[in-house]
Amino acid sequence: MTSPKDLSQNGRYPAGRLAFPHRDLTGIGQLERHEILFLLDEAEQWIDLNRQSHKHNDALAGLTIINAFFENSTRTLLSFEIAGKRLGADVVNMHAAQSSVKKGETLIDTATTLNAMRPDAIVIRHGSSGATQLIASKVDCPVLNAGDGSHEHPTQALLDALALRQALDARGEASEDFTGHTIVICGDILHSRVARSNLLCLQALGATVRLCAPPALMPAGIEAMGAEVFNDFDAALDGADVVMMLRLQTERMSGQFIPSEREYHHLYGLTKKRLQACAPDALVMHPGPMNRGVEIDSEVADLIDQSIITRQVEMGVAIRMACLDVLTRSARGLEGWTA
Repeated sequence: MTSPKDLSQNGRYPAGRLAFPHRDLTGIGQLERHEILFLLDEAEQWIDLNRQSHKHNDALAGLTIINAFFENSTRTLLSFEIAGKRLGADVVNMHAAQSSVKKGETLIDTATTLNAMRPDAIVIRHGSSGATQLIASKVDCPVLNAGDGSHEHPTQALLDALALRQALDARGEASEDFTGHTIVICGDILHSRVARSNLLCLQALGATVRLCAPPALMPAGIEAMGAEVFNDFDAALDGADVVMMLRLQTERMSGQFIPSEREYHHLYGLTKKRLQACAPDALVMHPGPMNRGVEIDSEVADLIDQSIITRQVEMGVAIRMACLDVLTRSARGLEGWTA
């Protein structure tokens, strides 16, 4: 744990490599509060770059990044690809359907093969929890977790925190954290790596987090992680400042967890009427992809002054640029970041 005397002059985090001493980013659970703040602050510069007509920086020029996605993705893969290219890196995308994994190659063999190609960073998305940590233990370069099973999705939690911070700042509620804010995460909590990473991230930044789901979709013992647990959506929404909706991950379900999508929407769908139970002007979030008419109504998802769903997508590129930049600084020999 970092002591106050070790902090840099801004008081938020240590200087140089001590601000983020990790080689990999495999989960929010590995991070301290000041390390989360550091990544969010680092992303701010890339927000500005991404809003310019010339969206390019040569910070990672000459470096090779492999996006190894063993699980289908559109927005996460595209976001990481854009992030790497805007930083000037050579980006290679590897899809599982085109890899030797489909021919019976083990994950360890794949990691060894990728490592032999001497990449400077590897971004991993895999359907099995712990797969990214396993690969990280077998390669010589930084590994970023782009989602592993039902375990974690750290960059999603970071981009959500950045989007929320930006939205609150635009309202004149600027603060370094979310102390005093109540955030509801509702949906398929059981299968959601996004929910787990967000719970860890938001709590680290001072927020009160309420989790809401049908009993069959609520992990047993989740209260131990400090969340307030609800099965009644209307009760969970009472006075909330932010509502984050999650989709039903039917691809991870074996058996029947809900009676029907219609019944689910009746009990757990975010409607304009339901939103009235929240604090005035409560913010609406969704990590995507959305199932409109199931977990969220279109008139709520598209609320101009309250929905920050498109802002979340925008922040995804900036936070992934920040992560790629920070994790490759040692390899680039930057002052204060060499071992």
